[in-house]
Amino acid sequence: MGDTGPGPPPRRAPHWGPRAARRPPPPWTSSFPSGHSASAAAFATGVALESSRYGLMVAPLAAAVAASRVYVGVHYPSDVLAGIALGVGAAALTCRYWPPRPEVPAQARPRISAPALPKGEGLVVLVNQRAGMATPTGGFTVAEQLQVLLPAAEILECGPDDDFMDLLRQAARRAADRAGALGICGGDGSVNAAATIAAERGLPLAVFPGGTLDHFALDLGVPAFEDTAHAVTEGDAVAVDLGRATPLAGGGGTSQFVNTFSIGFYPELVRIRESMEGRLGKWPAAAVALTRVLRTASPMEVEVNGRPRRLWMLFAGNGVYSPEGFAPAYRQQLDDGLLDVRAIDGEERLARTRLLISALTGTLGRSHVYTTRRMRQLRLSGLHAVDSRAYDGEVAADPAEELLIDKWPGALTVYRPAEPQNELLQRARTAAAKAPHWWRSLLRK
Repeated sequence: MGDTGPGPPPRRAPHWGPRAARRPPPPWTSSFPSGHSASAAAFATGVALESSRYGLMVAPLAAAVAASRVYVGVHYPSDVLAGIALGVGAAALTCRYWPPRPEVPAQARPRISAPALPKGEGLVVLVNQRAGMATPTGGFTVAEQLQVLLPAAEILECGPDDDFMDLLRQAARRAADRAGALGICGGDGSVNAAATIAAERGLPLAVFPGGTLDHFALDLGVPAFEDTAHAVTEGDAVAVDLGRATPLAGGGGTSQFVNTFSIGFYPELVRIRESMEGRLGKWPAAAVALTRVLRTASPMEVEVNGRPRRLWMLFAGNGVYSPEGFAPAYRQQLDDGLLDVRAIDGEERLARTRLLISALTGTLGRSHVYTTRRMRQLRLSGLHAVDSRAYDGEVAADPAEELLIDKWPGALTVYRPAEPQNELLQRARTAAAKAPHWWRSLLRK
C-alpha cells in the first residue's frame, strides 16, 4: 500500500461572537472537545455525587462556563457537548475507585443520658496541634474557633513537645470532676485514644474533626466543628460500638479501635510513609511506601480461628464497611455488633500483581486473592513473627502471640446532632460570632 499522506487537519476553533473582530487569530490546535467545559462538568458532577445540595448550587456555574465558550466564539456547540460528556464520564468513573459517601450519617442507637452543656459548660477539649487541621484558618487557631463556638468550654492544647496521653488523662479527670464531657480535636489516632479513656470512665465524647481523613467523624455525622458544638449544647448523642483486641497469650493489655485493626503489610506501609512524609508530603510518601511494600513485603504465617493461613494482610473493621468487595470507604451503621474481616491471600500465585490489577480495574470484589467475611469475633494465633499492628492507622508494637478481636457493644457515648444541620447556615452563624473577635484583633494591630 502506498503512502496515504497526512491525516485531516485538526478542527479549527470558530471565529465568531461579539468580540471576534478584536480577538487575535484562533489557535491552530483542535477545538474538539472543549477542555473548559469538561473541567467544569467534572467538578460539578463530583460535587453533586458528594452532596446533591451543593451540586445544585454549582451546576448553573458549570453551565455558564460551557455556554460562554460558544458565546465568545472559541468553540462549536458540539465541542462543548463533547466536553461535558467527557467531564461527567470522568467524574462518574472515579466512583469505582473513590466511592462517594452517603449524605445520611451512619445509624446508631440514641443515648439520652448525655448531658446538655450550654455554651460548652463542663466540656474539656484537648486539641492535638500535630494533627492535620491544627493550623490557623481565617486568622483563627483551632482553639480560638472552638472558644467562639463554645465559650464556656475549657480548651487544652497539645504541642509538639507535650505528652499527649498525659494531657488527655488530665482532660478526662477535669471533665469527670465537672460531671461534663471529654472533647478531642485531632485525627483518627487521637480519637482512638480519647474514645478508649471516655469509654473506660463512662464519659460522653465530643469529636471535633481535626485530622487529614477523619473517617470516624464523617461516619458519625459531624463533618464540621459546628455539628459537634450543636450536639453538645443540645445534649444529642448516640451509643456506638468499640472494636477491641484482647491478648490471650503473650502479655500486653486490651487495645480498642473506633475504625480498623490490621496486620500484615499495612503497618509497614504506615511506618515507611511516616518516615518520609516530612520530606515528601503525606500522599506522595504514601504512594512511595505502597510501591516499596508491594515490592519487598513477604506474606505472614498466622492461624485464623484455628486454621493456618498465609496472608499478605488482614483487616478487621469496627462494623460493616461499604462498598462490599472493594476497598472499605464508609459505614452505614456504628452499632451492628459485627466485624468486617477482609484478607489478602498469600497462597495464590502472583497475588500482589493480581491484587494491583484488580484494584486498578475495579474488579477487586471478584478477585480470588481477596476474601471478605462478617463475624462477631476473630481469634488470631501464631503472631510471634508479627511484631506490629495498626489500630485506626496508628502502628503499635504488640508482644501478644494470640489475640481475640471482638466488639464492645454500645461502649461509647458520643455527641452528634439528632438531625443533620444546614452547613451554610451554621458557617454563617460562626462567621457572625467571629466578627467581634476579628475586629478587636484588627484594632489591636
